[in-house]
Amino acid sequence: MSAKQSSEEKITHLEGVYPARKKDGTLYFRSSFTYRRKHISLGSYSTEKKANAAYREALRLSEKDSVTLDDYRQSSPLSYEKWVSIINFRDNNIYFGHPIYIKQRYFEYHFSPALILKFDHEDLFYYSSHKIMKRGGHYFVADYGMQVNIFSRYGIKNYAVAGEDYKFINNDPTDFRRENLEIWNKYQGVKVAYKNGFYSYVTRIHVNGNIIVGKYKTENEAAIAYNKAIDILMSKGLNKNYTENYVDISPREYAEIYTSLDVSDKIRNIKF
Repeated sequence: MSAKQSSEEKITHLEGVYPARKKDGTLYFRSSFTYRRKHISLGSYSTEKKANAAYREALRLSEKDSVTLDDYRQSSPLSYEKWVSIINFRDNNIYFGHPIYIKQRYFEYHFSPALILKFDHEDLFYYSSHKIMKRGGHYFVADYGMQVNIFSRYGIKNYAVAGEDYKFINNDPTDFRRENLEIWNKYQGVKVAYKNGFYSYVTRIHVNGNIIVGKYKTENEAAIAYNKAIDILMSKGLNKNYTENYVDISPREYAEIYTSLDVSDKIRNIKF
């Protein structure tokens, strides 16, 4: 054992506390505890006393069912994320590295006591392995090295406008359960229109400005019309990176709709 190791062992005698040093030699203290045979890291602290306080707080959460998520205070030596994770482990016997708490019919993802997102159980595997980040009014996850807006998981485009393209049925913008999401315009370039008791779908495509491709009876027709407009524009020499719509129908049905669709003469006769 080196003199340095011996010295560090003498620094701390408090349970759940482990001394460590940064690259520049600065001493700090790690805190952790074992619960239900799982070793859980609680964080790093500047003093032995703070690290031990986190350890004792974690023990209290694991042992006292009367302590709930609502009891969290800013003065707690544990981060709010750890508080949520430990209480969920205690109550539901499953540990997540992210601040997830499982309810009977859904689960919560906790940013703070004041900001809690709700999801269906079928999304649990995804969000237990993808940390949600918040920037402005948008929520993202890191997926394959890219920041992906979680709205896209529910068929809501990045440019979508609440109240026009989609809505939260119960008016709770933190409730991402599918039963609470109503999506009107899920396809690129397609907007739903309502007039005289009838719905129609208007397709637009942006060239130098927005051009109306046509009006269609179904959403699938409107989405395919957008793809057809892209093909026409590309055939005329336009070099632009459009995103085609994916329509979940058979290739045969897609081809039949594609062939039968009319598109605006403005698209057919455009010149570059």
